[in-house]
Amino acid sequence: MTTPYCYSTTYILDKAHFEECYTQSVKTDPTLKPYYKAMGFGLIGIALIFADFSLYLAYFFVGLGVIEALNVKYNKAWWLMRQMMSKAANNEVTLIVDEQGIHTKSQYVNAQILWTDIYRIVQTDKGFLITHKTGTSYISNRSLDDVCIGFIQTKI
Repeated sequence: MTTPYCYSTTYILDKAHFEECYTQSVKTDPTLKPYYKAMGFGLIGIALIFADFSLYLAYFFVGLGVIEALNVKYNKAWWLMRQMMSKAANNEVTLIVDEQGIHTKSQYVNAQILWTDIYRIVQTDKGFLITHKTGTSYISNRSLDDVCIGFIQTKI
């Protein structure tokens, strides 16, 4: 009789972890397409400046265009800052991978992803992107040993 598989580890949600999560899970678009919304707001604002509308409304749209462009340009820095300002930042997380699923525990989070709830597992250069019912999660290889990585690969 074999014993069920269970792996447990702890790690800190530090800036390096959040940065790895972002770089492994977000695919940036190098074209101008992400800026289309910003350009649209800017053009609407400029058109309203020359039209017979309130200048406040025109400057509001120009301002929206600038803010949207900055959001696209500094998306990673903005996301990292929000994560580092969260109450979960710099706290210890316990990760448990077993026959039932993936369980994460911390002072603020107690979540479990069952293997039956997982739609897709994509292996990246530095970890796994796990798509499940409630969204997508990332698990870094830094917190896993070779046996656990092999176990997750069998679930792909």
